[in-house]
Amino acid sequence: MPNRLRKFIGAILLLTLVMVWALLAMALAQSVLMNINGLVAGLYYFVAGIGWVLPAMPIISWMAKGDREKANAARAKAPV
Repeated sequence: MPNRLRKFIGAILLLTLVMVWALLAMALAQSVLMNINGLVAGLYYFVAGIGWVLPAMPIISWMAKGDREKANAARAKAPV
């Protein structure tokens, strides 16, 4: 798959992930976490705010796969 297409698909997937994550986090906060302690709410919003990073890691890794392969091929061909 060409690098450009891989990065385009990855960008679409990342945007979709962030939008869905934010909507789910807001829905959960509005339905379940209405009357809770401020400390617990702050902890929830902290985890919900950075929690999307873990599912995004495989997408970013997949997007960078083509770059790594090209770098390794160039390194193998370089004179010593």
